Amino acid sequence: MLDYEGDTHIYLQIADILRGRVAGLSAGHPIPSEAEIQEEFGVARTTARRAVHVLREEGLVYTVQGEGAFVGPSADGPRIKRKEPLYVQISRELAEQIKAGKYQPRRPIPGETALVKQYGVARETVRRAMAMLREQGWIYTVAQRGSYVSPKESWPQP
Repeated sequence: MLDYEGDTHIYLQIADILRGRVAGLSAGHPIPSEAEIQEEFGVARTTARRAVHVLREEGLVYTVQGEGAFVGPSADGPRIKRKEPLYVQISRELAEQIKAGKYQPRRPIPGETALVKQYGVARETVRRAMAMLREQGWIYTVAQRGSYVSPKESWPQP
């Protein structure tokens, strides 16, 4: 339980909680992402980032760009893969919704702002998901208009 009225910064309190959790994990095990910390403790992204930074400075965890933070003193050791990236999950979910008919061909899909709010992720995460859908042929983008569901003949074949 966080003490918002106390004399210890919230990020230090979160770091203490995470330190206890990390102690029981093997080297290379992923720790919660900043977004997961943010959601669990109801704090800002910066607060979550500072908590992880404290553990990194203590040598308890290390970070790998694009993959997250892992238990251990260095990035040299083996690490357990995180579940698939959020942008992959989002693109898969949107593709399923397109296949199920929620979004019709040649009709718009929700914009970046709506998807950021819906999934609680960064704008760049949504952009990567949209790029993946475009590359696969699920959607196309019209400048200054938005992204639309591709005609069925453009969809990836199973």
